[in-house]
Amino acid sequence: MYVSVNIVAFGNERDGFSEDNQPPSLIESYLGRSALVSQIDSSLSACQVRSPVFTEYQACVFGNVRLVVHDCPVWGIFDSDWYTSRSLIGGADIIVIKYSVNEKNSFQELKDSYVPMIKKTLNHCSVPVIISAVGARKNGVPCTCPLCTSDRRSCVTTSEGVQLAKELGATYLELHTLNDFYIQKYFGGVLEYFMIQSLNQKSSEKMKKRKKTQKCHRVQPPQLEQPEKMPILKGEASHYDADLHNLLCCCQCADVAFYPEDLSTVVEAHKIILCAVSHLFMLLFEVKRPTDIQDASIVQMAQSLFAVEAGGALPPAPDGVSPVRVLVKDSVFCSCLPEILHFLYSGAFQWERLEEDIKKKLKDPEKMEHVLEKVKCILKTPGKLNTVKECRPRQMKQLCNTSLRLFFNTPVLADVIFKIQGATVPAHRAVLVARCEVMAAMFNGNYLEANSILVPVYGVSKDTFLSFLEYLYTDSCCPASILQAMSLLICAEMYQVMRLQHICELYIITQLQSMPSRELASTSLSIVSLLKKAKFHNSDCLSTWLLHFIATNYLIFSRKPEFQDLSVEERNFVEMHRWPSSLYLKQLAEYRNYIHSQKCHCTVM
Repeated sequence: MYVSVNIVAFGNERDGFSEDNQPPSLIESYLGRSALVSQIDSSLSACQVRSPVFTEYQACVFGNVRLVVHDCPVWGIFDSDWYTSRSLIGGADIIVIKYSVNEKNSFQELKDSYVPMIKKTLNHCSVPVIISAVGARKNGVPCTCPLCTSDRRSCVTTSEGVQLAKELGATYLELHTLNDFYIQKYFGGVLEYFMIQSLNQKSSEKMKKRKKTQKCHRVQPPQLEQPEKMPILKGEASHYDADLHNLLCCCQCADVAFYPEDLSTVVEAHKIILCAVSHLFMLLFEVKRPTDIQDASIVQMAQSLFAVEAGGALPPAPDGVSPVRVLVKDSVFCSCLPEILHFLYSGAFQWERLEEDIKKKLKDPEKMEHVLEKVKCILKTPGKLNTVKECRPRQMKQLCNTSLRLFFNTPVLADVIFKIQGATVPAHRAVLVARCEVMAAMFNGNYLEANSILVPVYGVSKDTFLSFLEYLYTDSCCPASILQAMSLLICAEMYQVMRLQHICELYIITQLQSMPSRELASTSLSIVSLLKKAKFHNSDCLSTWLLHFIATNYLIFSRKPEFQDLSVEERNFVEMHRWPSSLYLKQLAEYRNYIHSQKCHCTVM
């Protein structure tokens, strides 16, 4: 099998002569004059309509080395066929870049357009590059006067060629003519030096490959199989907006009743939800004062649209809540109030759907625009907009604040107080009922808590319960540690909030997966204790994952005292799925004994 050397030459070293007077190219001259080259064969490998893209030459050098040269005089190959040019550079052992010193425009195009492409390709390999400046400058010796630019305009100076070579890490050559000296001894000597280097490198790689093949016949160490994949825990989609919307549909814990002027119909709602959406409702229900709002348009709209009747609290509902009566002065707006409330309770983001619903109900474009402008004013954030007309539908999500975070752990509008570890935590029944089914049954059923303002909480710490309530209000959860996440998981299981339980499971898994082996070996956190708690509180996903985690890190956990606390069934599972397996450790011990015996064997005796 022949060893080969691949050379790729780019660029046109000829001056702008007529076609009949074209001198031989640099590559042709070298192949024809070099004493090393024999059995030359040239063929046109690829061509365009008028001019060849590259010419391929094949020859023998050094007796039995196959030489393959691709001569690409047209730089357009990088523009028309980037894949071919990149393949040529990738397979090259030596790259030659040639240009005429009398073609300044061509050199500038090479420097600005094509050298960056070559540099980008050469980043992935180390290939020697030879830059050949061919020809004698027509206007003689370049003028060194800083005011004279005649040479710089027509010819490529030596300093420009050297600078180009520095950019590419190349060897720079000036070939004034293509005679025997410049071709054979000057250019040929450098080229053949790099050819010998390439052959030596290939020979060295071949020897290494042969030695590696020979080593394969020796006894190889046992192969360590990959650990068994642990189960993947999938998160549960949020249903925060749906929970609040369902609260409006079932009307549990409603504490607001909207009436038209003729008192013909009633629409129930909840102060806490309305105030979380709108500053206008905060002003209406005295959560904020006009001096706090500092927006005359909101104050004026609240006064012109609604009126809270003094002493207008209705008789307590079956759940013990006394709704406040609110008169809606605008009859057209009041007729669309159910649709507007559905929009507000759904997160105030479905503006297009609200427009469709009001359009179907009113049938009158002017009335429809009248109602929508009032809704925009309800959603207006003080100081954000000068006029209501500037509020576009796509800005609704940015303008309104549907987060209940403002009312978390505050006595404002609170109608229930939890007593826990000697401290009190205010809350709102409407939020609790909407977000937690256990709370809904507790406050609406035949339980003591249904008619009590003060509700005691047992079996949970204050910090854990506050984190639980924060999730109900904000739909977000950020445990500070694995232990806190486990406590919150237990609380979520107690109140049957499954999504929060899954969030805590995912947090624990993520934290444990990110622990380095050294930290896992030295931590005081008991993984077996977490496993027991997860099983006791019906966290099947987490308990299954923790068992796989212990098995995957068998060498770490088997040395810990807590490993003995595993049940017989758990121990059997871990031993069956352990990594590394006992078979691998046995094979590894046998291999080490074999290597040790080979090293201790006396080669002389």
